[in-house]
Amino acid sequence: MLARLRRVPFAAQVLLALVLGVALGLVARDMGPVADGTPNWLTSTLQTVGSTFVTLLKVLVPPLVVTAVIVSIANLRQVSNAARLAGQTLLWFAITALIAVSLGIGLGLLTQPGRNSSVDAAAQAAPETTGSWWDFLTGLVPANILGLQSSAEGGLSFNVLQLIVLAVVIGVAVLKVGEPAEPFLALTRSALTIVQKLLWWVILLAPIGTVGLIGNAVASYGWESLGSLGIFAGSVYAGLALVLFVVYPVLLQLHGLSPLRYFAGAWPAIQLAFVSRSSIGTLPVTERVTEQNLGVPRSYASFAVPLGATTKMDGCAAIYPALAAIFVAQFFGVDLGLTDYLLIALVSVVGSAATAGVTGAVVMLTLTLSTLGLPLAGVGLLLAIDPILDMGRTAVNVAGQALVPTIVAKREGILDVDRYRSTSTVDPVARVEVDDDLRRPVTV
Repeated sequence: MLARLRRVPFAAQVLLALVLGVALGLVARDMGPVADGTPNWLTSTLQTVGSTFVTLLKVLVPPLVVTAVIVSIANLRQVSNAARLAGQTLLWFAITALIAVSLGIGLGLLTQPGRNSSVDAAAQAAPETTGSWWDFLTGLVPANILGLQSSAEGGLSFNVLQLIVLAVVIGVAVLKVGEPAEPFLALTRSALTIVQKLLWWVILLAPIGTVGLIGNAVASYGWESLGSLGIFAGSVYAGLALVLFVVYPVLLQLHGLSPLRYFAGAWPAIQLAFVSRSSIGTLPVTERVTEQNLGVPRSYASFAVPLGATTKMDGCAAIYPALAAIFVAQFFGVDLGLTDYLLIALVSVVGSAATAGVTGAVVMLTLTLSTLGLPLAGVGLLLAIDPILDMGRTAVNVAGQALVPTIVAKREGILDVDRYRSTSTVDPVARVEVDDDLRRPVTV
């Protein structure tokens, strides 16, 4: 039975899980809460299954970020024009972010989500997690070698942004030290391979996690929450769709690449991102499809994709904060001028690292609101439907993280065009062996 299930393509498994999750969510919502107002057994089960899947992804984030970034920087030694590639990557990150935030601002002005909303003003509440430019800058300095910080619940949690800074510094040090650092680099590569294997085991549970996550979203939020914020939610998804299905295809066409082949190759990663709501959790799938389906050389993809998973957020850091800032301003009757819209664009282009590839976009939103001087309590108005919006945001994030390396590789003449144009694609969860010398996955 298990062997027969494994022959079903991963994308098909997730799609079937989506359908089942919606069905179970509708059943759970129809059952309603129990007598004391607590969720019924089906809703609780779906919530537990979904949250467990996300927790398993999160627990592997710290070792994955550290090892992936160190190895990706070290891999730049294999590329003759590494500095140019890095610069082109960052430039295209900024270009696509600027296009996305411009669409978000345009949709906000067109749809007027803050004025066309029936959300209750009593729902406003200051978020537990906030972001500001000062916090962002001071947060870049690691408080300790593990990137640990106190969490809102009173325990300890990992600051992903500090982990990235630590990993980048260590990676650069490895390049500077040279030969004496080879044993450390070999150990880090081995650790990365082990962490990726652990993450693949978690990803294999994605269909089960999908049932729980989608089912709980349907059961917990339904149409009532969406109804009061329908214009805002519709605007967000319209912006995401425009970026994913119009902007990205146009950019591909301008570089002589087929959009259909891009979507065929990148779709498994986009689909998993929609479900998991985590760019970093999707990182192994994104990197694999970028290399094997889109033809980006591994020496470059192993740098660009992990960098994108932590800083490239067209959904969470461009479209969403632009629309949300306009919503909050309109809701509280604050008029925004040209300077404010330029600030929104600036924050989106240069501040997306604040999201650090984890689920949710509250930090980026509060960073935008605080820059504009808008009330942070407005965040509470949007939290009710945030998980529903976050699925689409993360899918667009990951799509951009695969797109930019593909475009840059094509511009620099290092893209395997024949592989890109191939009608066959590699199932991202196919069992693989990793060659230690070339670090190329070989399907077995």
